[in-house]
Amino acid sequence: MTQTLGPVMLDLEGPRLTREERELLTRPEVGGVILFARNTESAAQVRELCSEIRRVRPELLLGIDQEGGRVQRLREGVTRLPAMGRLGRDYAGMPEVTLRLCRDAGWLLGMEMAACGLDLSFAPVLDVDGGTSTVIGDRSFSADPRDVAAMCRAFVDGLHEAGMAAVAKHFPGHGGVAADSHHALPVDARPLDELRRHDLVPFADLAPRLDAVMPAHVVYSAFDPRPAGFSPAWLGMLRESLGFKGVIFSDDLSMAGAASAGPPAERARAALEAGCDMLLVCNDRAAALEILDACRGRVARRVLKLRYGRARPDLAALGALTRWRRVHARLEALAAN
Repeated sequence: MTQTLGPVMLDLEGPRLTREERELLTRPEVGGVILFARNTESAAQVRELCSEIRRVRPELLLGIDQEGGRVQRLREGVTRLPAMGRLGRDYAGMPEVTLRLCRDAGWLLGMEMAACGLDLSFAPVLDVDGGTSTVIGDRSFSADPRDVAAMCRAFVDGLHEAGMAAVAKHFPGHGGVAADSHHALPVDARPLDELRRHDLVPFADLAPRLDAVMPAHVVYSAFDPRPAGFSPAWLGMLRESLGFKGVIFSDDLSMAGAASAGPPAERARAALEAGCDMLLVCNDRAAALEILDACRGRVARRVLKLRYGRARPDLAALGALTRWRRVHARLEALAAN
């Protein structure tokens, strides 16, 4: 098996590979595939799609956004997860119960995604809800940075218990801006000291436990005029000051928040030079092809360790586990409310 991967993570058109995609995945610059709702019909279908991808390139890293709430790409055949803010709502009154549920939620998510053939979900969200960001909102565990850190720590422990990597986003925090970086380039003008006391708290607390981090397409103008994902200063702080040793994923380079770095090939070079290991490029095949060409000869050396390394659980057999039945029922009830 190839022991290196390329630095580009691509998306797919639908629930099955096309002939063009089979050829595209053989390019050495490709290191992974991210699935969206259009790629997911059911848990069984996702398992087959992952198997199909691995028949083309067994070493590829396969991921999905499966946070819960409004960001849950796969819904059929797996647990309907509540938004994490719903878990956080009970933290002040029932901290111990809530932390156990956060850990259980991470474990259940990891077990279900592993059973579906995936290596990781881009979770948890470490953003602190600042009350202004509609794109974050209840995706955040809490408006209190210490509470976010505590609940995310439990969630990460649950993912690790299931054998799955934890991918935290969006460093150093997307919760304090109103604009959505999918459609605009947000600017957060708060001083660095304020960010350290607030948004950075969960990242500083969890950095040694995290397997991967995704920076935000947000400019923090008091510190650097570049968006965090293109900033050697921000990504250097993550590694040097916070002690993070894992993989850095860019956020989607096709988002409007990435456009300030130039055309697609220039965005890719800027993200890699800033310190990103793996580049996401989604919903724009022309941009993906341009980025693949720009990444010829590059490898993502840290990324292989994110692959799921255990025997995968059987999704149908999870129902025989008392813990899964208990957590599934609790999370589905919260999601329904």
